[in-house]
Amino acid sequence: MKFSKQRELILNYILNSQEHLTADIIYGDLKKYNPELSLGTVYRNLAKLTEIGAIKKVSLPNQVDKFDKNLDPHAHFICDRCAKIVDIKVTNIDNILSNISNDENIFIKRYDIVLNGICNDCKKN
Repeated sequence: MKFSKQRELILNYILNSQEHLTADIIYGDLKKYNPELSLGTVYRNLAKLTEIGAIKKVSLPNQVDKFDKNLDPHAHFICDRCAKIVDIKVTNIDNILSNISNDENIFIKRYDIVLNGICNDCKKN
């Protein structure tokens, strides 16, 4: 798929970030250097990038949607003090999901695991 200049700009911004970004953050940062960029364009391109599987939309309780470059199966840890979001690799998740599917006689297409607590930086303070 050929990407427009703006879609490529948005995707590269996400891929080069270490954060889980909101549309507003992406727009605010990119608008500084691309005055023609609109918030609507950012939202439309984020929807398209999510649809084609280039990024993942992360919907967390009581938060605006964020966008993640990490497409591997993983959970999210949210610090209760600083609100930092960290990707957590969940080992053996396939076995766990298979057991749940078999026990409950269901088919699991996707999952979202959110862990809450205190991050290491906040524990030190």
